[in-house]
Amino acid sequence: MIFETVAAGGCRSYLIGCEETCSAAVIDPELSKIDRYMALAAKDALRIRYLVDTHTHADHFSGTQELARQLGALIVMHASSPAPYVNLRLQDGEMLAIGRLRLQALHTPGHTRDSMCLQVDDRVFTGDTLLIGGTGRTDLPSGDAGALYDSLFGKLLKLDPKLLVFPAHDYKGKGHSTIGQEIAENPRLQKRNRDEFIEMMQNLNLSMPAHITEALRTNMSGGKTVAQMLAEAASAVPFMSLAELQRRIDAGNDELLVLDVRERDAYEEAHVPGAKWLPRGQLELRVNDELTDPTRRILVYCDFGRVSTLATATLRQMGFCNAVALDGGMKAWRESGCPVKSGKAS
Repeated sequence: MIFETVAAGGCRSYLIGCEETCSAAVIDPELSKIDRYMALAAKDALRIRYLVDTHTHADHFSGTQELARQLGALIVMHASSPAPYVNLRLQDGEMLAIGRLRLQALHTPGHTRDSMCLQVDDRVFTGDTLLIGGTGRTDLPSGDAGALYDSLFGKLLKLDPKLLVFPAHDYKGKGHSTIGQEIAENPRLQKRNRDEFIEMMQNLNLSMPAHITEALRTNMSGGKTVAQMLAEAASAVPFMSLAELQRRIDAGNDELLVLDVRERDAYEEAHVPGAKWLPRGQLELRVNDELTDPTRRILVYCDFGRVSTLATATLRQMGFCNAVALDGGMKAWRESGCPVKSGKAS
């Protein structure tokens, strides 16, 4: 087995591959680590065929959809997952064949209804069902403390005590544990009476994940977040620095059209000298009337650099292939002492 762990804050994801056939899978991929998975697979000449989420994540954005788009790999979850984009749904006890490796699904509801663990050879990937020194919480949508107790004490903890435990989160920096160590040392597993365990889980009083609403909506429906759209746009456009824009303005460079895509009141209060006003909300409607030369080099800016990045990507998609985004925005421009003008937009 070829095996790699990828850390993203407290999140843990795993690349496993068959050395003989070069087939591979990524378990619980995180959106910000797409390039890392690709690089690890290339290092060992692996082809990623499966992208597995052990459950519907509420605290981060899954990377399965983006990896599937880039690789043509199949997205795998438990049969009870609500996500419409899942290609392969595993039932309890079914196996995923990764070359010579066999990844067996164990349905372990509790943290979420669709939680599953995955056993292969000498290890088990426990998702958020069992953590090192803890368990998954049960106070998020579809969580159930009683179901988690049954999954742990009725199924997962009955596995070979020597099995290595690799969870979807690791807050203690240990990397992995074993089933036997968790039975002996995990504080939450010392509550072996079902009612006591449920009472403990219902009174943890944990704070909510930072992006729970957006993460759940995206991971359940397959829609894109603003952060994803920005990341995609930023990867598809070039940028110009504040200093380079200042240099060109000082040199009287008329070849560059500076485009302000903010709202009218923001433009009229203060804008880059010589900037043309075309608000982002009207860009597609007015672009052919306002920007008649598709070969013209266009520098786009907004207040903070986010909207202008999206606007630049839109312009390039519409044929204005020399459009670039300002690296920063009007706020950074003013704070750096660069000149501004005020006046009504035409």
